[in-house]
Amino acid sequence: MPFRLPPLPALRLFEAAGRHQSFKLAAEELSVTPSAVSHAIVGLEEALGVELFVREPRGISLTAHGADYLSYVSEAFSLIAIGTQRLPNHRADRPIAVSCAPTFASRWLLPRLAGFRAEWPNVNVTVDTSHRHVGFPVDGFDFAIRMSRAPVAGTAWTRLFGEQFVPVCSAAYLDELRGEHGQIDLRRATLIHVNTAGEDWQAWLDASATEGVDLAGGLCVDTIQLAFEAAAMGLGMALGRRPLVDHDLASGALVEACAETIASETAYWLVSAENTQRRPELYEFGRWLVSEAAQVDAYSGAALHTHESVTNPLS
Repeated sequence: MPFRLPPLPALRLFEAAGRHQSFKLAAEELSVTPSAVSHAIVGLEEALGVELFVREPRGISLTAHGADYLSYVSEAFSLIAIGTQRLPNHRADRPIAVSCAPTFASRWLLPRLAGFRAEWPNVNVTVDTSHRHVGFPVDGFDFAIRMSRAPVAGTAWTRLFGEQFVPVCSAAYLDELRGEHGQIDLRRATLIHVNTAGEDWQAWLDASATEGVDLAGGLCVDTIQLAFEAAAMGLGMALGRRPLVDHDLASGALVEACAETIASETAYWLVSAENTQRRPELYEFGRWLVSEAAQVDAYSGAALHTHESVTNPLS
């Protein structure tokens, strides 16, 4: 007798909701309404006879049964995705799908992408900058570029480059901070904070041994791009992140507020899906990214190195 499976659409919604711990985020990912996700989960719970989520006023969380079930459902979808990708000639012409942060995309990846397109003119690339966790291979991405102190086990991670932190602001704002003898007093500056960044002003202050700067106030934004734009408008001082801020420094939109530059503890990593060796354009795209990143590390004096957590598809 064949197994009687729960409705597959409901399982897909459950997998997304469990991964995000949110009906709303699952709905956004799968282009449905939160109400549709909620009703599907209720129907799935009734079919299974167990509660999968705890509903609370501030959000949802998986029950013990739900967390256990999610591991099986996620693995099942992964196996289906891997098997589909391994079919002969499966969507051989589909675009290369890349997930990365919006500021990294606009300030580093897109300006260089013409170089790859010149070598592979018939290969299309899609860049997704939404703030969401990417699951390989279920979500259909080939690569993700992430900030991390170290690679995460389970997928292939290749280090691209680290950032160099230096305070930046507009030239006019810098003049406002000058004392009688021309020295810059950072204690008078309005600091612009990026509330989504893993490393921000505290990291620079600690590494540079700068004291007396109040971190409590200032302006808070949610992207590095907004921080740079706010600083260029004279709203305060942002923590410049080279190479992302290099264009603003070269154009004069921003200037370095001091010479104290420190290296970040985190780095950008290229996370690769399992099938990157099976499609030549994926393999070459990964190698191209690593080659472009090597120029950044060579400029900053950092040594480029690669870490393999399972197998490195770019070696």
